[in-house]
Amino acid sequence: MQDAKLLLVDDDPDVLLAARLLLKRHVASVDIEKNPEKLPFLLNNNRYDAIVLDMNFQRDVSSGREGFAWLERILDINPKARVVLFTAYGDVEMAVRAIKAGAVDFVLKPWQNDKFLDTIRNAVEGGRESGDELATLNGKKEKNGKEVADKKSPKHTNIIGAAMRPVLETVEQVAPTDANVLILGENGTGKDLVARAIHEHSDRSDKPFVSVDVGALTESLFESELFGHVKGAFTDARDDRAGRFEEANGGTIFLDEIGNLSPSQQARLLTVLQQRQVTRVGSNKARSIDVRLICATNADLNERVAERQFRQDLLYRINTIELHLPPLRERPTDIGPLAEFFLKKYAKQYNRSVSGLSPALLAEMKQYRWPGNVRELQHAVERAVILARPELAQGTLLEPTNFVFKNGSAAASPVNETLQLEDMERQLIQQAMQKHRGSITDVARELGLSRQALYRRLEKFGL
Repeated sequence: MQDAKLLLVDDDPDVLLAARLLLKRHVASVDIEKNPEKLPFLLNNNRYDAIVLDMNFQRDVSSGREGFAWLERILDINPKARVVLFTAYGDVEMAVRAIKAGAVDFVLKPWQNDKFLDTIRNAVEGGRESGDELATLNGKKEKNGKEVADKKSPKHTNIIGAAMRPVLETVEQVAPTDANVLILGENGTGKDLVARAIHEHSDRSDKPFVSVDVGALTESLFESELFGHVKGAFTDARDDRAGRFEEANGGTIFLDEIGNLSPSQQARLLTVLQQRQVTRVGSNKARSIDVRLICATNADLNERVAERQFRQDLLYRINTIELHLPPLRERPTDIGPLAEFFLKKYAKQYNRSVSGLSPALLAEMKQYRWPGNVRELQHAVERAVILARPELAQGTLLEPTNFVFKNGSAAASPVNETLQLEDMERQLIQQAMQKHRGSITDVARELGLSRQALYRRLEKFGL
């Protein structure tokens, strides 16, 4: 970690000084910042291997609410950011929330130096491992610290499957342009992956990629989140805040679930896209924006236009290019390669010896309809790998008895078997927690889980 670059954000200057003095002996550089409002600028102009973020600032002493809000903003600007959260009021419940929200770890103040350093080291090294994996998947390698294309490897191979080749060919044609793209497909088909592939192979790849689930925004939050607000614009507007469009300036903004927008939200969005300007809530000053627009939905927008639930002029504005992603049930030849990819990933992550899928299991997987598409397949493989015994011999294959299908199939396990497996998992975790007296690190090591995965299961089972 000697060449790592860190960012520390905390409103207590004494904490910043102490942490910097400790860390600067072990990393290349440590930037410190008291004002979290400067995070968008810092992240858009620097590359950090890890970010240590306070959970409680002066306006919000102990709930952690501000820390979670800023964590979300960081991950919107850079989804690959490695964020460690700081708090003096931490507990297991808040740790679980932090991990679920996207943090890689959680540190309590006052910290123990060795544990603090280990946490930062794990965050930095974990990010580099995932970066190496992504570079390999994308057909790229590192040379003298710079990314170069590997001509022997196909592009976009993180989007796996022969049935996706027409989509990938279109991505390669469209990415270098600034054309607006509309990605259509069922939930779980990989619309977000395709959006990121377009951005990463465009001329804007070194600029921000900002993802927004606009369907989840309420009427009251819509304008503030997308277009920003000024201090005093409404009750909780304590400072000026840039919206998502401003954060994406120069880069790409991805509006997911755009089919769920209300008529009034559609009208406001259309105005911004036509004028290429945003006006923050509470301000009269228009700000020019330069963004590449990618949208996605699982809805039939032409049908909604016919039903007068979606504006035709907005549809024309967002779908210069349309990409249709096929559901997994129409890609049976891709199920095997996808499952093998996820199996290798999780076998390494959870330290399991499984090495592949048995022919019987693969046949069942091809018969299953996969209503949740690739996302369901990924979660199903992860579960099967987790429940595989750590002591299995190297080369062991997953069998149908190791696999649980969500909605049943020709040979899917019944519901009561699912419940039995969950009971077994809960009991294993309870026994390990008792054995190690609640030590998360020791329990995770014995079960072959990451700390994050263990936190998720503790919350799931109410332990």
